[in-house]
Amino acid sequence: MGWDRPKWVVEDELGQVVGYAIAWRAPWTEPGELIYTLVVDPKIRGNGVGNALYDAVYQWAVQVKASRLVGYMKESDERSLAFAERRNHVKERHSFESVLELATFDGGTLAASIQEAERAGIQFITLADEPGEASERKLYELYKITHLDIPGYSGDFPWFEEWKKWSIAQNGVRPEWIHIAKDGERFIGVVTLQQNEQTRAMYHEYTGVLPEYRGRRIALALKMLGVQTAQACGVPYLKTHNDSMNAPMLRINRDLIGFRAEPGSFRMACELR
Repeated sequence: MGWDRPKWVVEDELGQVVGYAIAWRAPWTEPGELIYTLVVDPKIRGNGVGNALYDAVYQWAVQVKASRLVGYMKESDERSLAFAERRNHVKERHSFESVLELATFDGGTLAASIQEAERAGIQFITLADEPGEASERKLYELYKITHLDIPGYSGDFPWFEEWKKWSIAQNGVRPEWIHIAKDGERFIGVVTLQQNEQTRAMYHEYTGVLPEYRGRRIALALKMLGVQTAQACGVPYLKTHNDSMNAPMLRINRDLIGFRAEPGSFRMACELR
């Protein structure tokens, strides 16, 4: 239950931390599942530190009656992937970031999708146009429904206050950067942008369209509104995350708009006996 985060550290003879592990789960995480992170200083790998940390995580997971452990590892980190596979982890999913360089971006006729949707009766606003809790709760319901279709998504959806904290109230998210598609008074699609203070670049924090409105290029229109917002803000590039199994979103991001995939990570899972 809750945000329990047990932590383990390994120190060298000088008292410096050379490795650590963290295990955690949120209240809405799938029952029995524990997510963990394990890091060892590259200079001392192969000396048993990783083994000791993993054993501590594993024993704790068994003690609290977890049924599976899940870790995320870069696809380019062959050594860590081999470490996990030797401990009965299997690759469940592949996710990766995609980048759109705005200085060289030419959307061609893609922006016409905005006018097409408007001619079909869809209205585009931002959360700044209709602020307040009533709109936020409509947005929450939209997120909640569309999250179910994210490949690999499991567990329950967080309650309203927790969702708000980790989505539209995050640092770098502004109401004017939350683009919403409306059919009448119903919120039927959204694109939320978040800006990184250090790089000044923007991130597509979320994209979602209700199932019954898909196939009408509304997601593309929302994406293009996001691109236009980023360009108006003078940011150097846009980033987003993709799952290799999410063919409809890959079609928009990669094939139509031209996001370039970067090396990603594998979700590695181990069933506990």
